[in-house]
Amino acid sequence: MNRRKFLKSTLAAGSGLVILPSGVLSGANAPSNKLNIALIGAYGRAKAHYKGISTENVVALCDVNEEHIAIAAKEFPNAKHYVDWRKCLEQKDIDAVVCCTTDHTHAFVANWAMNRGLHVYCEKPLANSVQEARTVRETYLKNRHKIATQVGTQRHAEPNFNRIRELITDGVIGELKNVRAWGNRQLPKPGYLPEQGSPPQNLHYDLWIGPAPFHPYNPGYFIGDPGANCLSWNMYWDFGTGQVGDMGSHTMDIVWNAIDAKWPTSVKATGDEFNPDVSPVELTATWEHPANDWRPEITVMWYQGGAMPHAPKPYIDLNQIGHGAMFTGKNGFLICDFNSRLVLPYGNDADLTYYKPRKKDDLIPQMDSFQGEWINACKGNLKTSCNFDYAGLMIEQMMLGLVAYRVGEKLDYDGPHGKVLNNPQADELLSKKYRTGWVLDG
Repeated sequence: MNRRKFLKSTLAAGSGLVILPSGVLSGANAPSNKLNIALIGAYGRAKAHYKGISTENVVALCDVNEEHIAIAAKEFPNAKHYVDWRKCLEQKDIDAVVCCTTDHTHAFVANWAMNRGLHVYCEKPLANSVQEARTVRETYLKNRHKIATQVGTQRHAEPNFNRIRELITDGVIGELKNVRAWGNRQLPKPGYLPEQGSPPQNLHYDLWIGPAPFHPYNPGYFIGDPGANCLSWNMYWDFGTGQVGDMGSHTMDIVWNAIDAKWPTSVKATGDEFNPDVSPVELTATWEHPANDWRPEITVMWYQGGAMPHAPKPYIDLNQIGHGAMFTGKNGFLICDFNSRLVLPYGNDADLTYYKPRKKDDLIPQMDSFQGEWINACKGNLKTSCNFDYAGLMIEQMMLGLVAYRVGEKLDYDGPHGKVLNNPQADELLSKKYRTGWVLDG
């Protein structure tokens, strides 16, 4: 029962009236059953949320750029305005938060919101370090019986995700051996941009920097188009994690949805020569995952920026798949992207007689809307496909790969305790240092 329902029932009891549940007379979107949402990060990627949250009460808009607030205010004229998300979260009538800020503040906004009992939808990546991922996941697990969370890997709503999981877990390629995922985007940068000019009056640049080490203003950090503005800054270590956190979040999601994994036991990674300013363009990372109740120990790999796995047959060109995955089993391969899949049996025993397709009634139910799944979860069963448990473990793995890349050694990892066992330098790189006044667990 939310506060509005509680007040109605309390007042009714005192007056002798009988108030029916809100959905009985007016449906799920009756005024008494709408969420009060704060949109933090009001432009760019946030524009993709305008329609989805318009069915609810958007009561707060927050953005470090006041021009962006003005754009969002045309859609949501009754919302209060903020430039500092910490102040926004003090607004007492908020039920839920949609976070579309810069990558290096995602974990902060999400964690602070959950600490205040708020439902959270957070754009990917959920975190920019191993420790951020672990902190956000642990906060969610403590509050999972009262809040709904979702990470913005919206491609997960494609029916192909469910079909891939069913094929793999039901054994279409036999016993699973390894999985490889890749992305071909390349955004080379030499280093942080030099100081150039002054921030425009409408931009609160110090708040944009937030918890990151200070870097002087340069307009080049802000030249991206709406929906892709992250490509102006997310390759810099202090602001993002490049394609590992960007398209890696989307593409590894195909794999993660199918393998039922938690923490890897080891990781190694190679790629471009290390640049202290910029994350690598080309990278190959390898994790070893222990067996579970339906598959043996498996190897999971991520390739980006030109690095690619070998094709299973010379007539198959994996380079034609910009972002995809390949599952290798005892009896064949499953090759896929976000929307399609190909099963390639191989070997004398790959006759598919061992595989029994599911009946249509046994298929995994399809969600109607990725945003809608979260909104409905906030109002009901709290269940979402990409909650901070599922997505937190996935991004922890990806961030661990970057640590292995930075130290250039294979790392043994104690996942339950979040410790690198064989390299003190790597263990220090699991977390970040933040500017004075900025705390993750606020």
